[in-house]
Amino acid sequence: CTFKGSLESEKYQYIIHGGKTPNNELSDKIYVMSVMCKNNKKVTFRCTEKDLVGDVPEARYGHSIDVVYSRGKSMGVLFGGRAYIPSAQRTTEKWNSVADCLPHIFLVDFEFGCSTSYILPELQDGLSFHVSIARNDTIYILGGHSLANNIRPANLYRIKVDLPLGSPAVNCTVLPGGISVSSAILTQTSNDEFVIVGGYQLENQKRMVCNIVSFEDNNIEIREMETPDWTPDIKHSKIGLE
Repeated sequence: CTFKGSLESEKYQYIIHGGKTPNNELSDKIYVMSVMCKNNKKVTFRCTEKDLVGDVPEARYGHSIDVVYSRGKSMGVLFGGRAYIPSAQRTTEKWNSVADCLPHIFLVDFEFGCSTSYILPELQDGLSFHVSIARNDTIYILGGHSLANNIRPANLYRIKVDLPLGSPAVNCTVLPGGISVSSAILTQTSNDEFVIVGGYQLENQKRMVCNIVSFEDNNIEIREMETPDWTPDIKHSKIGLE
């Protein structure tokens, strides 16, 4: 995700968390990547690892990380994903078995390197490969895949983060009008509009429809848009548009 720093030199920053290594291991590292300079069309990056203390999120993949801004402060919001089952439960046959991460919300302070987890009653299941949209002090979570139930529920959650001088306040609201989708591509087309393309709606069924997600004040609207004329290789491929 992108992160707006307070200094001009930190104007363009990117947060990278988790994922799988080439050896099929999961990473719990957090990296902050900054654009150092732009000269003659050449861009120089600097990437630094950020150590965390507190409720450190376990190594995972298929999750989301976004940044919210409230009262002049910022905070990373991490949710969902999958992780390997605990080592005590592993066997030779199930050494690389994964499970849904607990449905906790992690707030990550990139300045001080601390992380705090929150349990919200509205979030009952761990989800992976969902769509997340960050707007100011709010994160919207759409769809996702629950590995435990093998379903893609039509979720739509609004997670609001308030950052006063004291402890942060995190609350979650279940909204109507969600969509069933996982592993989709999200792109922003304007300040108040996003497009969702591809993914899956069932385990073996690609999602060929596209959606426009638009915002007006604090209201979110999701509607189908005219689909592209997909090429035959996309229509008949066993791999989703992800």
